[in-house]
Amino acid sequence: MDDKTRLTWRTLEREKVYAGPIFDIRKVRRESSDGREGDFIEIDAPKWATVIPWFRNEAGLPCFLMVRQYRHGSDSVTIEFPAGTVDRDEEPKEAALRELREETGCIPTGGVVEIGSVSPNPAFMNNRVWFYFIEGVKRVGDQHLDAHEQLDILTIPVQEVLDSMGTEAYDNGIMMIAQAFFLRFAQKRPDLLK
Repeated sequence: MDDKTRLTWRTLEREKVYAGPIFDIRKVRRESSDGREGDFIEIDAPKWATVIPWFRNEAGLPCFLMVRQYRHGSDSVTIEFPAGTVDRDEEPKEAALRELREETGCIPTGGVVEIGSVSPNPAFMNNRVWFYFIEGVKRVGDQHLDAHEQLDILTIPVQEVLDSMGTEAYDNGIMMIAQAFFLRFAQKRPDLLK
């Protein structure tokens, strides 16, 4: 038996115990390869998509287009890349572009590149988050926000964002992952940092 087989728990039963507007919660009964059984919580959450809009400002400085918004979970105002949930029957890339348009009124002027995808919290969540890099944006209209969204659109130099992640308004784990994927992508494109 290889390590993966030895470590995998077989699902015996799954029961929805909560249905909510953002996610559902299931109680899952599982059995280990050595016969132990246990009940576990699984959050059935939608997929998420994040877009990293990069461009040069009038002075030629590399910048990100970001949004500032209030987050109810942390009761704080954060600065983030445009992002949101992937609708049913929608691809993550489509969702990323939709969120960019809705939150900023912008569309990409260059290509859209998937630069990564991860499970945000595999301990108890079953979803994934995708990250897309966009080089260049163009404003084509106003924001089209959801009923309870209120966002400021910000242009922030890349280096300022990289230096600030994990502090104060940049205190968001998904944004840290976005930064890591951007930095890996920029290793092949050092011009994105200069």
